[in-house]
Amino acid sequence: MATNRRQSLKPRKIPQQSRAEQTVATILEAAARVLESKGMDGLNTNLVAQRAGVSVGTLYQYFPGKDAIIVALSKREHAMFLAEAKAALGQASGQRALKYLIAVSVHQQLRRPVLARALDFEENRPAIAKELAKGKGAFAELIQQILAHDDIPPQPNTEIAVDDLLAIVRALTDAAGERGEVDRVALEARIGRALFGYLGIADRQPEKSKLRK
Repeated sequence: MATNRRQSLKPRKIPQQSRAEQTVATILEAAARVLESKGMDGLNTNLVAQRAGVSVGTLYQYFPGKDAIIVALSKREHAMFLAEAKAALGQASGQRALKYLIAVSVHQQLRRPVLARALDFEENRPAIAKELAKGKGAFAELIQQILAHDDIPPQPNTEIAVDDLLAIVRALTDAAGERGEVDRVALEARIGRALFGYLGIADRQPEKSKLRK
């Protein structure tokens, strides 16, 4: 009796030349646009190839199926996010670094909200989550470095604190995306209150009466 083999989530080959890299980038952007316009149910390799302006055969040279495309697209978005987020370590204090990280997280979620929500949903699938686990670990390590700053109160358990902060940011940004929010400043303020409150940091604006003095 025949059994179905699980399709690989890894690319078939890694592009070595700039032309091949551009082809892969075009395929991934085409997949992103299909996801935004038609959702996961409308995503298929034929349509992605058509949108990318390449043959299906060319697409299959790099990706064995649409799940592999989803993984590669998620990795692309995570890499872009992490590249921006790492700049938080250059901030003058832990609190400033945390605010910077919040701003980057909000930007990532609201920059292309439909795509972000689609990928968030797919990334919860166990096989895809496992494939992407290493990239998310890098973000957790970044938060851990921020928590080591002197102006961040020590936490009873740093590992748990990192997991909790990740969960708070993810939950609030996902909820904002679901509601179709576009006000980044307001969302950043809410996430800031949640994270600073969790960490035991007083982050209040000076009272108006004091500002007038």
